Amino acid sequence: MKLYKTKHGAILHSDTGHYLLNTDWDTLINNDNLHQHLLHLSTEGSILQNDEALAILENGVEAPIGQQEVWAAGVTYLRSRDARKEESQDSGGASMYDKVYDADRPELFFKSLPHRVAGHNQHVNIRKDSTWNVPEPELTLFINSSGNIQAYTVGNDMSSRSIEGENTLYLPQAKIYERSAALGPCLYVPETPISDKTMIEMVIKRNNKEVFRDSVSISRMKRSLNELVIYLYAECDFKNGCFLMTGTCIVPPNDFTLNEKDEVSISIDNIGTLTNHIAIRL
Repeated sequence: MKLYKTKHGAILHSDTGHYLLNTDWDTLINNDNLHQHLLHLSTEGSILQNDEALAILENGVEAPIGQQEVWAAGVTYLRSRDARKEESQDSGGASMYDKVYDADRPELFFKSLPHRVAGHNQHVNIRKDSTWNVPEPELTLFINSSGNIQAYTVGNDMSSRSIEGENTLYLPQAKIYERSAALGPCLYVPETPISDKTMIEMVIKRNNKEVFRDSVSISRMKRSLNELVIYLYAECDFKNGCFLMTGTCIVPPNDFTLNEKDEVSISIDNIGTLTNHIAIRL
């Protein structure tokens, strides 16, 4: 099942059709068995005709987030470790990423408050004070307040590689700024955990021409999803649940940086495609 947050309310798309759910978003998703809960609500929700539902989803989809924080995991793939080492070579910080990749404790960091999160077909920003900016496509978990994974979405962890490479302590400035995160287009709520054969693909277009494409299976992630959740919830409480970006293995070449008006599309099997356009904050 897929759950969309829209201007008209929550829309559930299941095998039997589209349903409009008149329920507070945070209350709706923070459930100990979201899949079964949505099945039950579909019997009570208003049935939408396909044309009506598609029209709403075409123009009214919002980021599937309410009052939740967004966190992120770093260096969970070998390629991510190598990219971090490359960008920090001159600053002398490259060895730190070997230690993070091999350590028992994962790298976890705060990414965004909900008001800074972009949705599908909305813009994300690159920093004016950065010379090297990239998107990072990431499988993103929705974890309820009890610490259980309930749903999945597509995440874009926008990053300044020049700022992070200059000094690893600049990570917050490289990762956390207005419109530096995007989630969407929906919450994918399966009956069983997502398969490790799930593929992530990213396509970047410039002036309507493809300039980058790559894909990877989440099976290449070193750490398990549950392991990341356990560390995140070890000393933090999340009243409304939390979103966790799980790291990237797709890294554009070192001579590539995003330009204003570029288009970034990230697709994950069964979830869908999150598309964002690149902007610079005025």
